[in-house]
Amino acid sequence: MHSTITWFNRLACSVAAAALVVIAPATPALAQDAAAVFQPSAAQTTLLARARALGATDIVARAAPNGGLILGGKLEGRQFALAFPADWTGDALVFAHGYTLPGMPLAVAENPLAKTAGGSGIMRVAYEDGLAAGHSAYDKAGMAVKTGAANTLRLRDFLVKLGARRVYVSGSSMGGNIVMALIEQYPHAFAGAFAQCGVTDGWEREFGQLSDLRAAYNQLTAGTPYALPGVQDATRSAFDILPPPGANGDAHRAAQATRLTAPIVALFKAAEKAPDGPEARIIRQVASIGGFEPEIGSFFYPLVTLSFGADDLRATFGGQIYGNVGKVYRSDEMTPAEAEAFNRGVQRFSADPAAVAEARRWRQVTGRFTTPLVTLHNRIDSLVPYAHAESLQRIVTAAGNSDRLLQKSAPAVEYPLPIGGSGYDHCGFTSDEIQNSWRALRTWVESGRRPEPASR
Repeated sequence: MHSTITWFNRLACSVAAAALVVIAPATPALAQDAAAVFQPSAAQTTLLARARALGATDIVARAAPNGGLILGGKLEGRQFALAFPADWTGDALVFAHGYTLPGMPLAVAENPLAKTAGGSGIMRVAYEDGLAAGHSAYDKAGMAVKTGAANTLRLRDFLVKLGARRVYVSGSSMGGNIVMALIEQYPHAFAGAFAQCGVTDGWEREFGQLSDLRAAYNQLTAGTPYALPGVQDATRSAFDILPPPGANGDAHRAAQATRLTAPIVALFKAAEKAPDGPEARIIRQVASIGGFEPEIGSFFYPLVTLSFGADDLRATFGGQIYGNVGKVYRSDEMTPAEAEAFNRGVQRFSADPAAVAEARRWRQVTGRFTTPLVTLHNRIDSLVPYAHAESLQRIVTAAGNSDRLLQKSAPAVEYPLPIGGSGYDHCGFTSDEIQNSWRALRTWVESGRRPEPASR
């Protein structure tokens, strides 16, 4: 599971796939100290020289476990970090991280083997299996599938030029969608792929559910103490999470997140005191409309993501990618009269065709890929619902490609929330679940035989 981290890092982690805490790069003094202590071997010195010759800049070398090398630097201005075992034989893994809130630092962890660096430690697992492993920063925070795919592919190509003969790709949450984009668009680039808790259907489904949840929350809490602050338009950010000039970014984001989530906390506290009261009914109704669980984690993560990220989403795709005009909402938690009133009053908005087309490019899954793919998804996930795994299976089956997909599921996991209490996690995997899925993929690639799926 996840290590204990600060409130703010936990917030960033949760909406970024609960798998990556973006860490600022070391100061130049610290980087110089690390480089001064580490004495690379002859083979590592050759590797570093080759990296420079290939155009890597700002190179810093550090010691990795068991005599290995951590190579940090920049490729075309984008920061990266790679760990090479001492006896590296040529296999490698590149990892694509998940969503980060707009304004978050772009740098990835300088130590890709750290516990907080990506996908419940997948890079460390790969390293311990003898693979080089690492990740690249993206060009932007927020919705970053296009740049994430480009920068992850650049890192893959760099590894190949350094001597990698077989490269795997993994990613979590948004990174899982990046994995799908890479294996569908570059069929010969990767030996195998591992998508964790990924948006493995597409963004219309994901942001459709988030938008429905937010619109329902706005409608059903209007005029109550539990209404969200800021802009009430479900297609826009509630307020700006970017700090004003000169302000401390972390403190500003934490304050804005507290402001946004305080009504949610109050709603759930009231429902806890009166399980048959009006607040509990609101929770059940909102959850049923959005397709999430009626618990606090499944409200917190989606509402934070969309309330702070909607403007970036529109800017990235060029408009609204989901519309609900003409949609008739139904809920077993509503009487017919309540459902009629809800449908009459809920905010309506249209999708922009050009934005939908862009979202489908980056990335609606087609199911047509040749790379062996393993996916892992919690049965209940508070941000990327299990419906993504089910939809991927249908898409791949319709494409006649089931022999290239192996899906695994994990039980739902509750985890402490930064707003207090606990709720269902996003990407809540144990080390064993990550290792078993990863090693199933490697066995498949090396043997050429797809493992038999475990009974569910």
